[in-house]
Amino acid sequence: MPLKLPLGIQTFSEIREDGYHYVDKTARIYELVTSAKVSFLSRPRRFGKSLLCSTLGAFFEGRRELFKGLAVDSLPWEWKKHPVIRIDLNTGSALAGANDLCSLLNNTLNIESKKLGVELHGERLPDQLSNLILDAHIKFGEKVAVIIDEYDKPLLDTLDKKDIHEDIRSTLKSFYGVLKSSDEHLKFVFLTGVTKFSKVSIFSDLNNLTDLSLNPRYADLCGITQEELETNFKEEIEECSRGTGVSASLNDQSEKRGTEKYLAKLKRFYNGYRFSKEPLTVYNPFGLLHHFNTNGEFIPYWYESGTPTFLIKLIKQQNINVLNLEQKVLSYDDFRKFDVENMDAVPVLYQSGYLTITGYNEKRGTYNLGYPNDEVRTSFASSLADLYIHIKNDEKTPFVLKLIDSLEAGEVDDFVEALRPFYNNIPYDEASKVESYYELIFLLTLRMLGIYCEAQVHTAIGRIDAVLKVDDFVYVVEFKANGTAEEALQQINDKNYALSYEESGKKIVKIGIEFDKEKRNIGRWVIG
Repeated sequence: MPLKLPLGIQTFSEIREDGYHYVDKTARIYELVTSAKVSFLSRPRRFGKSLLCSTLGAFFEGRRELFKGLAVDSLPWEWKKHPVIRIDLNTGSALAGANDLCSLLNNTLNIESKKLGVELHGERLPDQLSNLILDAHIKFGEKVAVIIDEYDKPLLDTLDKKDIHEDIRSTLKSFYGVLKSSDEHLKFVFLTGVTKFSKVSIFSDLNNLTDLSLNPRYADLCGITQEELETNFKEEIEECSRGTGVSASLNDQSEKRGTEKYLAKLKRFYNGYRFSKEPLTVYNPFGLLHHFNTNGEFIPYWYESGTPTFLIKLIKQQNINVLNLEQKVLSYDDFRKFDVENMDAVPVLYQSGYLTITGYNEKRGTYNLGYPNDEVRTSFASSLADLYIHIKNDEKTPFVLKLIDSLEAGEVDDFVEALRPFYNNIPYDEASKVESYYELIFLLTLRMLGIYCEAQVHTAIGRIDAVLKVDDFVYVVEFKANGTAEEALQQINDKNYALSYEESGKKIVKIGIEFDKEKRNIGRWVIG
């Protein structure tokens, strides 16, 4: 019988004491606590950061009984009881300003002081934290561990309220600065968050901070690797394979292929997050656990748990070309450009989990970005489509069925005809005579509907506008807003765009599409 899934449980002691699944990260945690005194880790929301903080707290409290049978139990660690101060900024809101933030921090410090059995004193918040660290060190005779979860939530909540944001930033800067001046009383300091605000704005007073966010040694500290998945969730994999109509028993070769097919789909949908130059990728734990809990339903659980409204607005404000989001390139320093006055949408998309690292150029020291998996690719396209197309949710289903059926049957005429209603939903004042705009609607429509579609695919002698792949067909598509459908098809042939797909074993269909700029819709098309 499989262990209980820790849905919504972020407390390490509860997971261990009540018999929930725990993917053993303690060897990596041991490496962290023995190599860095003051460190920071950025990961997207719902990625296990709070559980990591809880585990670190139990680790420094010397609760060895919770770690029995785990990797760290056999490693040379002195299980001393250190005083631990836990600060979780995800528990309250600072939308009303710095006063709310100060109230939240003061309440947290009061709770921590009572837990440690020392009196909280001091007029200012920095003084209260400084005194708490000193008094705890004196009382216990051991240095203090300070663990701060979601350090940046008050900042993220107020990004669109500049005056409030500035007050909150100033408050947090002086509060976190105490961690530098209290160094002699500290054993360990760890901060987590979604974003890495620049050192100038927040961490200038904490210049001994080690950023682990892109360190290959900790790329799997949060998240679940493929090996961890197959080792820890064997029974869930078996049950979900059966639930999706595929037996997971390995006794028969055909059943083994069925399991492999299920795992491949699971990987495409939920895996793909990469946090360093090394190629290791991980699953988002939130989506994976909910998938198992529903016996294998492929639903965008992580994406639906938070809407990227701010990011969608930022993309439009900065006129980001969403056709090539999967072709972005950043340097190491670009990842840290996150401030109200210096905000670039692309690094924010990475830090928030909507893009991830897909490659690394050792010579140039640059990172390639792209969507992590099908969950994000399709769901994010749907959010963008709401911005550009404005189609109602209840109108999607008939078109989905028509488009997918047409593509899988090789009925190109029916497919293109089914696309036309989406262009009718483009507001007149947003319509453009630029070819890339019509390509954008094409791409977003297909991805919103879950159809695999690559855009602006580079070849040796050109760039394909779109490539669609289904079970038996590969569709190579070229668009023309200032030319004819015949010219579009001729370009596919002249530049031999289909060559790369000839060994796929699938039938290749070439489509030239001409856009009618006056009607703001698909005009003529030809098939080759």
